[in-house]
Parts: sequence; structure tokens; C-alpha cells
Amino acid sequence: MKSDEQHQLLLSVPALEDIWFELHREGDACDVIVRMDDGNVYTASFVTIDYLYRQMALNYEMTKQIPDTPAVRYAAIDTGHVIVESLDKDTIEDTLDNLLALDVFESYFVRVTDDDEPEAARTTNGGRRATQEVAAVVISDVLLVQQ
Repeated sequence: MKSDEQHQLLLSVPALEDIWFELHREGDACDVIVRMDDGNVYTASFVTIDYLYRQMALNYEMTKQIPDTPAVRYAAIDTGHVIVESLDKDTIEDTLDNLLALDVFESYFVRVTDDDEPEAARTTNGGRRATQEVAAVVISDVLLVQQ
């Protein structure tokens, strides 16, 4: 690849513009919303090992109360989660940098913006429009923003 082509490729890769964190009440998980310089917004949950243990304990207590269900400790993670040692700002930012550098960012983050959807739609694509609106409200009105 020529040097000009390499430079052009680097320029086309979106970079982080803004990062918002919302720490969960329990202190073992954090929602992270990222806006890239191309305007797209992504979200994922960052969790610690303590979060996984807590989920396992909650499921254990729940299954103990349901007849004919064996009580077992487990955690079933259904959305994008990134497991980190701690939820401090540096760890999250460094993890984001690594995910981008390794070109796996979009494997773990869910894109909540979609430019080709009509503005009037409330929910399309299985609720993605609603998710985009929720992310916009969270960014502008809800979060105690830590940037």
C-alpha cells in the first residue's frame, strides 16, 4: 500500500469525540455512550467481576423461589458488555482506545444512531429508533456527565 493510501485510510477511521459515563447504583457497572467524530453514537455496558458475581447471586436466589427449578448460580449476558478490572475513567478510556486500535469496537458497542431512518418513525428496525431517542435524551438531559 502506498503512503498516500495509508494516510487516506487512517483519515477515514472515525475517532472518539465525546464519552459519557453513567455509573449504576451498585457501583459495579457503568453505561458508556460514545459519540464518534462522524456523528454516530454507540453504547455498551462496562462491568466488573463483582457485577457478574452479583448477577449470579440474583439468579440463584430467583431460581430457589421457583418450583421445579434447580437453584444455580449463573449470569446470562444478552447485550454488549465489556468486562474491566475497574470502572475508573482512565480504564474505560484506555479500553475504548484499545477496542478501536484492534478494530473490534463495533463488535462490542451497539450503534444507536441511524441516519437513513425517517424522522417521524417512533420504532423501526426492532426499536432502534426508540433506542436512538433514548440515547439522545440520556446524553442531553439525564446523565451527570463525566467527560
